[in-house]
Amino acid sequence: MSVGLLALLDDVAGLVKVAAASLDDIAGQAAKAGVKAAGAVIDDAAVTPNYVHGFTADRELPIVGKIAWGSIKNKLIFLLPAALILSIFAPWLITPLLMIGGAYLCYEGAEKVFHALAPHEAEHHEASLEPVAIDAVSLEERKIAGAIKTDFILSAEIMTIILAAIEVPDFWTRAAILAVAGIGITIAVYGAVALIVKADDFGLWTATHARTGAARAFGRGIVKFMPVFMQVLSLIGTAAMTWVGGSIVAHGLHEFGINGPEYVIEAAAHWAEHTFSAIGAFAGWFATALVDFVIGLALGALLIPVAGYVIAPAWKAIKGMLPKRA
Repeated sequence: MSVGLLALLDDVAGLVKVAAASLDDIAGQAAKAGVKAAGAVIDDAAVTPNYVHGFTADRELPIVGKIAWGSIKNKLIFLLPAALILSIFAPWLITPLLMIGGAYLCYEGAEKVFHALAPHEAEHHEASLEPVAIDAVSLEERKIAGAIKTDFILSAEIMTIILAAIEVPDFWTRAAILAVAGIGITIAVYGAVALIVKADDFGLWTATHARTGAARAFGRGIVKFMPVFMQVLSLIGTAAMTWVGGSIVAHGLHEFGINGPEYVIEAAAHWAEHTFSAIGAFAGWFATALVDFVIGLALGALLIPVAGYVIAPAWKAIKGMLPKRA
């Protein structure tokens, strides 16, 4: 074998080692950044099961799959290039854009609370915003579209947190880390959601087909437990949507020099940590989430009439001026 060929093979082996090291670094950075986004990821997982509630069992996994695919597109097609471009050319735009998304989450959360407290008025408000679904197909499409819109805001927060946590300057490496982290988080979130929504089917199968009495009893327990769990998760999802939105808006206001909400959040967290020192970390987190929730709910409540009397009529007027599709 010639010396030139040996040198070429040695160069190839060196390149392979460098590539492997780069892949390891990308995976490690993605995992590290994903951990920092864990709070938003958990909120995303809590919110999503709401969107399959009320559908037949055979439609649950297809709906979760469509939402997951929409989430992948949100992260890779829209948010990844937008986050990288904005971070380079217009980093000052990231905060106001996130605040707009946070305000939308506040509105969504407040609307759900409004629907629980005054269902007839809430239905009238919703009907003024968009046409009412008249069959299962259109209802499913609306639910999926709503879930993907909500996912877009939560994914934007997740991708922003990940981008801020990346410690490498190279553009393409940052892009690869964002992509790996985004895909990994989506698989984790929607895999967990799929397990949650199909747990009652597993319990029913176990209660019917298990060979031992203990296993059948376990299956019956799952069947009885899951409706309660889904109701609790629905409440947590609504609360999470609202407190995430409130948190985004409060942090955004702090960036623009309006520090009042941020000071209230910090004061509540410090008070809770010192008052309940035995569970200081949890108490601080709970106090922070509670104040974020109150801020988000108040903002969302203000946005409900704005959406009904300003945004919706303006949007209908704009659509009326556009040429209609055949």
